[in-house]
Amino acid sequence: MRAIVQDTYGTAAVLQTREIGLPEIGAGQVLLRVRAAGVNPADWAVMSGLPYVARPIYGLRRPKHAVRGTDVAGIVEAVGAAVTRFRVGDEVFGWSEGSFAEFAAADENALAPKPANLRFEAAATVPMAGMVALQALRDHGMVQAGQTVLINGASGGIGTFAVQIARALGAEVTAVCRTANVELMRSIGADHVIDYTTEDFTRSGRQYDVILDNVANHSLSDLRQALAPAGTLVPNGGNFGNHWFAGGGRVVSAHLLSPFVSQALRPFLLSPNLDDLLTLKGYLEAGQVVPVVGRTYPLAEAAVAMDLVGTGHARGKVAITVAA
Repeated sequence: MRAIVQDTYGTAAVLQTREIGLPEIGAGQVLLRVRAAGVNPADWAVMSGLPYVARPIYGLRRPKHAVRGTDVAGIVEAVGAAVTRFRVGDEVFGWSEGSFAEFAAADENALAPKPANLRFEAAATVPMAGMVALQALRDHGMVQAGQTVLINGASGGIGTFAVQIARALGAEVTAVCRTANVELMRSIGADHVIDYTTEDFTRSGRQYDVILDNVANHSLSDLRQALAPAGTLVPNGGNFGNHWFAGGGRVVSAHLLSPFVSQALRPFLLSPNLDDLLTLKGYLEAGQVVPVVGRTYPLAEAAVAMDLVGTGHARGKVAITVAA
């Protein structure tokens, strides 16, 4: 099968299209014929080997898993002996190991039936970004109906899901983005849109019950100025300018500061699980959440897709398509 493989850490130039063997599956796994894969900043981070502190997880000298990609949508090609939820031919989406390939292995409980109203490309962009947005807002922001929620970095992969999920939870949503994406934010349901090129929301005097920060372009102190006295800040964003720790210092600072202020500062790590994947499936089927797919690339151009995601300025989600 064709797959996007890397033998060493580095830029997208280390990615190669190569013929390799089909992945083997265990008793509780399925083999997927990949139709599309989502591209995430996490994929770029593993490709780059950043931050350095994560290399014991990724692989010290080279990635433990040579094929990139986790988010996937495809068709079940074969099932392990213990699999009960799927049969050959089922259309599914979720997480796999090495989705930038024609075939990928996945645990049965890392997959859900693909929403019938979505194309494979759209479904493949949902799992990681959609679940980050869901857990950030529902579980850590504890968003309630009638609250005011601000999404900083609203036009990116996580942000476009967050705007829609916050609306589905009954919040009044303010989206922060650049000029080119203002109309996009309105089209997906933002009640208010702030163009960061002309207005700094931390200096406006307005305050919000919950802020989800996907960008980390403001200090925690400045973000707290825009937060209601008993509000909640979820500092999800970070960058890889610090090659050793990336956004880790910001997470530590938030944890240390939180006990001493009236506001709640709640950084978190994604916890993938089937229940939340099924919750997202419900939102998608009801039309409450619609994936924003900004760009799609064929498998052979996976390096171009990774470069775009690595800039931090991709509009919505980026997908890789694999020929049927």
